Amino acid sequence: MWIWLCAYLNAAGWILSALHQLNETGYAAVFALGLGAWLIWRQKTGSPWLPKIHPPRLKRRFRRGFPLMFLLLATLAFLGGALHGACNYDALAYRTPRVLHWLDAQQWIWIHTDFQRLNTRTAGFEWLTAPQFLFLHTDRFVFLLNIVSFLLLPGRVFAVLTRLGVRPRAAWYWMWLFPGGYGYVLQAGSVVNDLFGAVMALTAFEFALRAAREKNVACLWTSGLAAALMTSAKAFNLILLLPWAIAALPAALLLRRRPAASLAVIVFAALASMLPTAVLNWHECGDWTGLKAEEATIGGGGKPMRFIANAINLPANNLVPPAFPLDDQWEALVNRIMPAALHARMAGSMEPGLASVRLPELQMEESAGLGMGLSFLLLVLLCKKARAGELRPRRWLALETGVPLAIWLTLGIFMVQVGSAGPARYLLPFYPLLALPVLRGAGADNFFRSVGWRVTALYLTGISVLLLVVDPARPLWPATTVLRSLDAEHSSNRWLGRAWNVYTVYGSRADGFAPAIAALPAGADPLGYMAADAPEGALWRPFGQRRVSHICHDETPASVRARGIKYALVSEQFLAQHDAMQPAEWVARMGAETIQVFDLKLSAGLEPHRWLLVRFN
Repeated sequence: MWIWLCAYLNAAGWILSALHQLNETGYAAVFALGLGAWLIWRQKTGSPWLPKIHPPRLKRRFRRGFPLMFLLLATLAFLGGALHGACNYDALAYRTPRVLHWLDAQQWIWIHTDFQRLNTRTAGFEWLTAPQFLFLHTDRFVFLLNIVSFLLLPGRVFAVLTRLGVRPRAAWYWMWLFPGGYGYVLQAGSVVNDLFGAVMALTAFEFALRAAREKNVACLWTSGLAAALMTSAKAFNLILLLPWAIAALPAALLLRRRPAASLAVIVFAALASMLPTAVLNWHECGDWTGLKAEEATIGGGGKPMRFIANAINLPANNLVPPAFPLDDQWEALVNRIMPAALHARMAGSMEPGLASVRLPELQMEESAGLGMGLSFLLLVLLCKKARAGELRPRRWLALETGVPLAIWLTLGIFMVQVGSAGPARYLLPFYPLLALPVLRGAGADNFFRSVGWRVTALYLTGISVLLLVVDPARPLWPATTVLRSLDAEHSSNRWLGRAWNVYTVYGSRADGFAPAIAALPAGADPLGYMAADAPEGALWRPFGQRRVSHICHDETPASVRARGIKYALVSEQFLAQHDAMQPAEWVARMGAETIQVFDLKLSAGLEPHRWLLVRFN
């Protein structure tokens, strides 16, 4: 039901946009139709209103160490999301604002902006947030989408692993361990979309394999919808369609049983996929990926350079300790041992974090992948299986061999195509599938028979508990109070100063423009906005009471006034990057005057920079 609901809301978003009804009335009709369809389905199938819950069974389950650890992680993730506002930078910079622009226009639009991520990125996660923004006027509940995804993760891992040859005993342990991976658990209470895409990917494989085994076309439909949502959540997941097609191929003929319904589901899946975004990108900028509009270097550098960069970064990011205070020494070491010519070729053609093999001081949702703990366990198991000669497949012409081989092939495609920083995070949908060859066989089944390895696994998962507690985005300890008592803001101690900087910036980012908002005159609606890659979402608060309209760097005074913009908030940093002129020159050219100046710190890694509140005369 979760898959079908998410697909329904994605399709509804595009349809309401086409009808120019992306508003309360349109969504009321959507919910009424959805409720009616669900009631009809329930009556025909005799399904219960809610899944049956067996308290004694749950009590027995969560008495055991591994399920209990998962329950603790889920509880802490929920508390973090409930107690703190959404402060993820990407969400505030483009994923939340783009939805607010669409709702303001009552349809999807190609937003007038210099910051093209607002337009080109896939919208699968965004269409789930649109009704929340529209009716609740807040983003405080977006984290629940990831909480649901996190709660669904263990079952999906177990189902996929067992259907692809992993013995149930081994799969039972790993179904609780994988959610403890740093990337999964840190996104569980967040508003990032990688975890959502990972669950959709695993569900797509699970239901494809179920369809073949049970000869059930409804399972194949659900698998197709999950695969569509997988691509609309994150464009990187598109390459997973190859192994998914191999898994779904044995059940493909089931579509002939109900051709009309199957055709309807295919159209439904197309609307829920990244296809609408790809078509619109092609229409607007001549490139289905949208990178042409962004003028991005993500795909630059040539395939060998991208492969080398990812081959270095992926192991480094997954094996780095959860806290890594030696990041400066690491950077110096990389600069010393990396050939200058190689570094220059990388730096000029891909994102800086990837080219310089940058490692984080603390594992956080923006970059975390599988994590050191699970990577260590998998490496130990790999060595044991290699020594025992258990890595060779038993049957080459079988799904349990073909699907993992295709997964590893897609990893190779990823490594030669992607030049983005933080590749470990983008592979969250891949990790359980990539681990399949290691998790199969008697060696993996016997691995956790040892008390020592069970205790080690629980200890390593316990590190994820600490990460949730100290997470700067959603701390579960009185971070600023404690740091203030230690006078961390003025301390000469590097680590105290760094901690104060990070915790205070993350804690205030959701309302980072509060000083500027407080100074806005009554006529600042719409509010002009001239910046790129800044947390614009904070300017819309409270949602539905203020409109924000972008001003491009080459815009004329006449076009600004024609759109009814009387006041604008302008980033001096943006002016320096695009117009290469002093703020006073730009203000004079636009026939405006500066009312007030603000120094705002919106990123922990950058110094405060100046913003101008200007009035157009």
